[in-house]
Amino acid sequence: MTAGLARLTDELGLLYGGDYNPEQWDAAVWREDVALMREAGVNFVTVGVFSWSRLEPRPGEHRFEWLDEVLGLLHDAGIAVDLATPVASPPPWLGHRHPESLPTTADGTVLSYGSRNQFCPSSDAYRAAAADIAERLAARYAGHPAVRMWHAGNEYGQFCWCDRCAERFRDWLRDRYGTLETLNAAWATAVWSQGYGDWAEILPPRAAPYHRNPSQELDFRRFGSDLLLDLYREQKAVIRRHDPDRPVTTNLMGFFGGVDPHTWRADLDVVADDAYPDPASPDAAADAALVNHLARSLAGGPWLRMEQAASAVSWREHNLTKSPARLRTEVLQALAHGCDGALFFQWRQARSGPERFHSAMLPVAGADTAVHDGVRRLGAELGALRALAGRPVHRRVALLWDWPSWWAATQVALPTARLDPLATLKAWHRVLWRLGVVVDVVAPGDLADDGAGGAPDRYDVVLAPALTVLEEDAADRLDAFVAGGGRLVWGPFGGVADGLAHLHLGRSPAPLRHVLGVSADEWVPLPDGGSTVVWSGPGPGSDGRRGTATTLGERTRSDGADVLATYDDGPLAGCVAVARHGYGAGRAWYVGAELTWPGLDLLLRAVLDDAGVPHGGQEPDVETVWRGSTLVAINHADRPATLDLAAALAAGPADVGGAGELTDVLTGGRHDHGPLPLAPHDVVVLAAR
Repeated sequence: MTAGLARLTDELGLLYGGDYNPEQWDAAVWREDVALMREAGVNFVTVGVFSWSRLEPRPGEHRFEWLDEVLGLLHDAGIAVDLATPVASPPPWLGHRHPESLPTTADGTVLSYGSRNQFCPSSDAYRAAAADIAERLAARYAGHPAVRMWHAGNEYGQFCWCDRCAERFRDWLRDRYGTLETLNAAWATAVWSQGYGDWAEILPPRAAPYHRNPSQELDFRRFGSDLLLDLYREQKAVIRRHDPDRPVTTNLMGFFGGVDPHTWRADLDVVADDAYPDPASPDAAADAALVNHLARSLAGGPWLRMEQAASAVSWREHNLTKSPARLRTEVLQALAHGCDGALFFQWRQARSGPERFHSAMLPVAGADTAVHDGVRRLGAELGALRALAGRPVHRRVALLWDWPSWWAATQVALPTARLDPLATLKAWHRVLWRLGVVVDVVAPGDLADDGAGGAPDRYDVVLAPALTVLEEDAADRLDAFVAGGGRLVWGPFGGVADGLAHLHLGRSPAPLRHVLGVSADEWVPLPDGGSTVVWSGPGPGSDGRRGTATTLGERTRSDGADVLATYDDGPLAGCVAVARHGYGAGRAWYVGAELTWPGLDLLLRAVLDDAGVPHGGQEPDVETVWRGSTLVAINHADRPATLDLAAALAAGPADVGGAGELTDVLTGGRHDHGPLPLAPHDVVVLAAR
């Protein structure tokens, strides 16, 4: 996955640019755009994402001359192109002539054209038209010198519950289960008299009088992700017939629930991700880092930021702007976390249409603006940081995250609807981020990967904040990880069900209770305000400390684990809230409920200490990341801060500990191991010698 990106950065350096939509502007504007791009340091743009109706205004009538001119102008200016197949937004003629190509919601509403994403992923008419426009683009531009990468579709995430999707769902189920008998057993259709006697009886989980079968719903989520992957593969196959060499990708959307990117990554020549952190959130920097970790982990190395905002977006209720300084911290944070390109939506701000208030690299106010000035300065800096491309990121901790677990834990008819797995993941990561710990975000299967995705010996600590679904093979990997000397932290409502959302039999978490040394016999929602927990560990000063557990707990007992905290009141009074258990050469920690910040911070510090993972040492909001032998230090705060270089060196790779001094890559200044002042929203990039 990283080879295609490496070829681009070897030639161009760090990629810089964004979506370019020349079809929205007169040809006279194009030359101005190209000149301003060059002045801003832009070397890479995505062209054509929403251009289908301009390329094919009527069925079979094609107009490519304008695109010929645009690609020629960009190439002459030395700007490389990521050419998109424009299939994310079909032209009105497709929906008008083929209403069966329009998507249907779960309640039977057929959505109209006149927006974007107005297609059913199963529609034969849509697929034929999408393949045809992709074929014509690939045949015409495969040899064009400007085209360095292909962009299939855009932000795949469309779902549909129509009859054609029902047919494809049944085909998917036949491939998965083979026989109706096997499917009936897998879906436990004896419950509520749902047994199927004919494949034609099976439907998508449409609107119904009461709750749907959870196994059916979980399989439909898998099917939906696979269906969209099939669309992407069709586009890639068309491109490959004409261009066997240039990388093909599409843009993922971080923690988007519609597709499971772990099942997509093998088909992506470059892992590309879109991210729009909310400037209004006090946790924006930590949450942005988490998305960066996911993208890097999916790629197994360097990745590409395909979209971000230069300032404000236009789709939140209240769209705060961000300063050029804050934009710089966001971009260089992603760079620190393995990103080898900073692209934006979009180059020139639209003056019309639904996204006209979405910021861009070039605002409607023109080049003489704070936003564009910041864009130019950032482009110059990225040019100076070219040597970072391709370098690995230093990390020793993994967060387990699994899309089927997320889907299963957000279904209806659970012990509580208040447990949000993604919020739990973010809460755990925010503690780690404030402690200066860089993580990978991996699926359980990655723990058995002997490649860049993360073999067990790559991690000292594995945390599973919200792994509701636990299959036998994943449990075996975690067993082996702990027995071999690793540290595992197991979160609330974990190991509840198998991959079909069937509950595991026996005391929970049945597949891992021997590793955790704790077991439970009931899931218990906690009262509003939570329950008090009293700590008796995990270290000096914690004995008798009181904290709060919220949302959902478990009626537990210790089966050999050391109890570190117990519930002091509420329905679980006297039960185990937190425990530690030695298993083989390693240790496992059990966390039975959502802990508020002080308790979670106390616990994770103890785990990191036990594993010998450095943490802390920096002021709040100062983030330090090692990429190869280069330290990127970021002050995310609105106030000055101080970087502790000695602590940063101690937390870095083994080969930087003896560095005599560090050189500022951007200024050439040299620094010893003493404290280094950081201005508000400042970033320093220091190379160890």
